[in-house]
Amino acid sequence: MADINASMVKELRDRTQAGMSDCKQALVEASGDMEKAVEIILKKGLVKAASKAGRVAADGEIATCVAPDGKRGVIVEVNCQTDFVARGDDFKGFVQGVLRVAAKTAIGGDLLAQEFPGSGKTVDQVRAEMISKTGENCVVRRWDALEANDKGGIVHSYVHAGGKLAVLLRAQGPDGAGAEYREFIDNAAMQVAAMRPAVVSSGEISPEEIAKQREIFEAQLAEEKKPQAAWPKIIEGKLAKWYTEVTLLGQVNVWDPPAGSVDAVRQALAKKLGGDVKLISFFRYELGEGIEKKKDDLAAEVAKMAGA
Repeated sequence: MADINASMVKELRDRTQAGMSDCKQALVEASGDMEKAVEIILKKGLVKAASKAGRVAADGEIATCVAPDGKRGVIVEVNCQTDFVARGDDFKGFVQGVLRVAAKTAIGGDLLAQEFPGSGKTVDQVRAEMISKTGENCVVRRWDALEANDKGGIVHSYVHAGGKLAVLLRAQGPDGAGAEYREFIDNAAMQVAAMRPAVVSSGEISPEEIAKQREIFEAQLAEEKKPQAAWPKIIEGKLAKWYTEVTLLGQVNVWDPPAGSVDAVRQALAKKLGGDVKLISFFRYELGEGIEKKKDDLAAEVAKMAGA
């Protein structure tokens, strides 16, 4: 049997929010394989969803910048170790400098190798100086850009909670679309921030992901002892509901729920404006997502449980 330690149980609990004993049993059943353990938790119906990574762990800031013509936008995440440093002028100035560099860097380019504004040094060299100055590690963790060079295309950004969460959204609308169109795009960006869709539409979900979800639903039905003859219809219903949870267009909109899904609002607006309105792609950054943060109180609780 694989050696199941406290940190493994803690990680699985962080990802699934299932009970500690259930997490420990799932890890034993999966012979210590974390991804298989997550699947076991899902298949047993102990939770409805699981995060793909650990809890938010790093401090710092997420910032965005959109060109005046709305045709290009960038989003960056820069991490430090404490909120104290994150709120300091030096760190904030560094983030804004990185953002300015990203705004001029080709998609996929090496941001750290570019010249930091007004310094004659690379971004990475200035980053190293920040570490010496603050006494904390500083990481330019990730960045992305969206471009909307098509006719009627626009990139919009939304920043929430003082830079703890941000969204970059690319859309397309009729020529001359005014305030109502821009309000829809802003609302859609806030929807991405609040409701965490994985993709814009179901067409972006791979056959492999759909097959895996079917497998999970089948295991849940087996656990519930549902008659197999009823499985196909039930699974199709579950998939349809799943699409409304993981796709931006399928979700019920949060700004005016009686109006229905985001797609229903989009279609109504397109009809009103006399031209197609499209939500094309997005990036959603949440500060420190995927980086595990130690929580001593929970760790002690898990250690006690796993060591039994």
